[in-house]
Amino acid sequence: MCNLYRMTKGTDEVAKWFDAVEAQGGANFGEEIYPGYPGLVVAGGELKQMTWGFPLVMKGKSGQPLKPKPVNNCRTDKLGSFFWRHSFEERRCLIPLTGWAEAQGQKGAMTRTWLSQPDTELFACAGVWRVSDEFGLCYSMVMTDSAGSAAQDVHRRMPVLLKPEDYKGWVSGTPDKARSFCMPWAGELTINRTDQPWVKGKAIQKSLL
Repeated sequence: MCNLYRMTKGTDEVAKWFDAVEAQGGANFGEEIYPGYPGLVVAGGELKQMTWGFPLVMKGKSGQPLKPKPVNNCRTDKLGSFFWRHSFEERRCLIPLTGWAEAQGQKGAMTRTWLSQPDTELFACAGVWRVSDEFGLCYSMVMTDSAGSAAQDVHRRMPVLLKPEDYKGWVSGTPDKARSFCMPWAGELTINRTDQPWVKGKAIQKSLL
């Protein structure tokens, strides 16, 4: 699953790349996107800032409300569940990124392995979005099994990567059409194993439904 990705391009460049209109109000996001933090998505023909993760409302042992947990990944085999179904059927989006990271190594000493598409500076993975009381506009990344792709040596799941010619089909096609894209990436991937610590001064929340 993905709990960290990069988006190193400016909003003007991203909007042109995806032929999208920049939403009013601008955007403020870091180059490294973490769950619960803002990122860019293309939804309804607009480039918008949203929070990465659907809020999962939780309660403590005595029933007191706890801080919502951002569910930042959605498994393809769960798209028909109550938590995801309406967003998948009615609100699909594109998530622009320049690479995503997975943790590798021994617990307590994990490092970042970055994956990206070769020969392109920017690409997109599949996402779903909704409006929430807790986070406002929010999105989640759709994940699939990585078996049969170059990513399988890094992690057993990977984001659903989309070809440019499939963007429209994912966003506005039927649910059955959209499901047809939820496959491991068949093309090449660039894999960069680094000695960067997985956690850099902040806890990365892992959540997958």
